[in-house]
Amino acid sequence: MAPGRRGRIIKRTIVIAAAAALSLGMEISGWLVTSITAPGYQPEVSWTALHSMVPLVFLACAGVAWSIGPARAPSRLMVAFAVLWIPLTFFRVVEDIGWLWPLLYGIHLWWGLIAGIIVLVYPRGWFADRTDRWIAGIALVSGLVYFFAVVLLLEAPAADTCACVANVYQIAEVPALYTAIDYGFRGIGALLALVIAGRLLVQWVRGSVPARTVAFLMPVALLAWAVSLAWFAINYAVQTTATTVMGTISLVAIASIPVSFVAGLAHARNMRARVADLMRITREGADRGLWAESLARTLRDASVRVYWWDEEHGRYADAGGEPLDGDPAGRAGEHSLLPVVSPTGIPIALIRHDKVLTDNMRLLDGVSSALRLSVDNGRLRSEIERTLEQVRQSRSRIVEGAEKARRQLERDLHDGAQQHLVSLGMRLRLAANQARDRGVEPLGVELDGTISMLNTALKELRELAHGIHPSLLTSGGLALAVPELAGRCPVPVVVDVQAEGRLPAVVESTAYFVVAEALANVAKHSKATRAWVRAHLDEHGVLELVVRDNGVGGASPSGSGMVGIADRVDAVDGTITIESPPGAGTTITVRVPLAMPG
Repeated sequence: MAPGRRGRIIKRTIVIAAAAALSLGMEISGWLVTSITAPGYQPEVSWTALHSMVPLVFLACAGVAWSIGPARAPSRLMVAFAVLWIPLTFFRVVEDIGWLWPLLYGIHLWWGLIAGIIVLVYPRGWFADRTDRWIAGIALVSGLVYFFAVVLLLEAPAADTCACVANVYQIAEVPALYTAIDYGFRGIGALLALVIAGRLLVQWVRGSVPARTVAFLMPVALLAWAVSLAWFAINYAVQTTATTVMGTISLVAIASIPVSFVAGLAHARNMRARVADLMRITREGADRGLWAESLARTLRDASVRVYWWDEEHGRYADAGGEPLDGDPAGRAGEHSLLPVVSPTGIPIALIRHDKVLTDNMRLLDGVSSALRLSVDNGRLRSEIERTLEQVRQSRSRIVEGAEKARRQLERDLHDGAQQHLVSLGMRLRLAANQARDRGVEPLGVELDGTISMLNTALKELRELAHGIHPSLLTSGGLALAVPELAGRCPVPVVVDVQAEGRLPAVVESTAYFVVAEALANVAKHSKATRAWVRAHLDEHGVLELVVRDNGVGGASPSGSGMVGIADRVDAVDGTITIESPPGAGTTITVRVPLAMPG
């Protein structure tokens, strides 16, 4: 963990712990003092516990929102709520401090303002439009008016709240004015809560599927709190006592506000995590139709449309090639557009999505990154495939060129050097016979020695030509060349060649030299008493070679002979399998397609 991040976490923990200690301190001290000084008004332990749980829930949710939220304001507001959640019983603790209790009493209902603002900034972390700002402004102004009314006009709270000393800030004694402001503030608060709840509920009902999934809990929680708040305002106005049931409902509803907020943030975070599903598509590049369908599932937005940039025509078009016409956002503006461009500024695509998703910019950033990665992977894959195809074609040309060069060299040796040596031998034989006819025996013997050396050289030249490219393979194919090759192996070889007709020259040459190298390995290393060579052409146009022996096994694929065989087979796009368990002989299976790549 980075030192800076560790420091921020420690700082946040200290702030939340301090706010929790302050809230619990006010709650517990107020309950203790009330139980001593006014037994008749002592609140029940269960009620006090439930009342004290509300700020703790806000603080716990503040810690979560601080970690996963898009903005810091909601978490700070939740901490402020816990600090301003001042129980009425606490005023008996500070009732003798004339300069303190007026200030606290002036803000002891501000938690309602904070709760309303938290709802207004849900889930994005800031106000969405001018209406939200107006509602927040009215709430703030009414809260300030109430604060100054308490500080400047209230002599003391009701006797059942505390036996507070005189207000040191009071400048006038106008109880009617204060009462009007008090009732007005509470009424405005209840009305604003109902307006916020109703507005959010209507937006939820009328909203699209993405809008409902983002705000799926908050309307219910807020509506329950607004109704209970209105109930309390009416009871306060008519001077009646609210029921315990409504009080409990109110506390539960208030506590559900931050829970709903954090649940919405977690849902949005989960949506961003589902962008990983889009990443799986990027492995194979951007299949445009599949990409749009997957994006719609990820965003839970059936209205999603993806328009791809058509560089040839300089316009956007959908996966079917239809150009983008008209206003893709819609006349009512219910959609937003997300342009996706490459790091170099080249347009890639235009994503039309539900307008509510603009509140989750991290999600949209993830979508943009996934799409860019998908396109880049597609381009890279195409370039790699194009390069591999060029390599295959180049390798095929090299193999064919080498095969032609070997055949040409074998013909040159056979038709050139060998013919000259044969002609020279005949002339030397004629000269030797003439020398003997004339009685020059020593010259005849010398010429016989020269002829013997010439025959040895001719034999070596023929073997060299045979190693470069056997003439029997050229004239008769594998059916003649493989048995002749097996006959020169010191280990008895059973040959089964059923390759009908002539095969491509490159394939025949590859198969021949694979068999030659494999039989050479059998003779040198296997200690076998028998070997088998099988060459068959299957129905798929693939030549299958199998060279097997009953030797000691344990052949290493990394040996020079095996590596040479593998290189030859790979050059013609074939495959090789080596099975060589110790003590059980060696089996080499080679499959070579007749159709060369490229």
